[in-house]
Amino acid sequence: MAADDEVLRAVEGSLDRPSAARVYDYFIGGNHNYAIDRAFGDKVRARLPLIPDSAVACRQFLGRAVRYASKAGIRQYVDIGSGLPTAGNVHEVADEARPEHDTRVVYIDNEPIALAHSQLLLADTADPERHKAIAGDLLEPIDLWERVAQAGVIDFDEPIALVINAVLHFIKDEQQPQPALDFYRDQLAPGSMLIMCQLTDENPADDEERRALDDLKAYYETTTNPGQYRSREEFLKFYGDFELVEPGLVFAPEWHTDEHALFADAPSKSRILAAVARKP
Repeated sequence: MAADDEVLRAVEGSLDRPSAARVYDYFIGGNHNYAIDRAFGDKVRARLPLIPDSAVACRQFLGRAVRYASKAGIRQYVDIGSGLPTAGNVHEVADEARPEHDTRVVYIDNEPIALAHSQLLLADTADPERHKAIAGDLLEPIDLWERVAQAGVIDFDEPIALVINAVLHFIKDEQQPQPALDFYRDQLAPGSMLIMCQLTDENPADDEERRALDDLKAYYETTTNPGQYRSREEFLKFYGDFELVEPGLVFAPEWHTDEHALFADAPSKSRILAAVARKP
């Protein structure tokens, strides 16, 4: 399914406000964004100069986590809130890590432009028997999981890596993300993994950073995706009784860091908490 008239109308209807997915795409060097998103991104960068690098740190963590999961034998990925396709998509990283090219991936997003571009990317570069892009809303878990089943590429009896990367800080507690996460964890087979990261305002370096983080939150209230920060304790609840993979819940640049990791010398500056956990 390509970007049909209905999708294009939905995209046009979303251009009156910046989109968090498109701003994120702008920050990490993508080209699926509009002037309204770039202007907003520049405003954010002027107030918090490190935020674009924090977006890149999220993406880098995703790549390292997918490589880890793939080398550990995970062959299935469900990427909820996958956003706009860019370098280092899950299926590309997984296929690189597993030369057998036996990895299956379902990308899910509820933003029309993200879905349309993902479908176009997969049509051009992926294996339609192993890789799908579908519409779905993280906060509608039963419907979303049924759509994953209907995509026909995921075997729920085998371990799955569930990816929710750079998404939860755009969902407020009042929207009830916890029951949704509880549902998803319950659906996963033993040995499955949960890969997530979250923006935090915990322990700012000084009063100026605290004010800047408050301003950032206020800025995002004007977008299509307002959200909230979470502390380590608040974020950890989303993992339930899953067992954290070493080194546990850390700042994203600290998780299996490599020579490419931004903020490697000062991980807390990324403001991104991250962890991978395994279902017993």
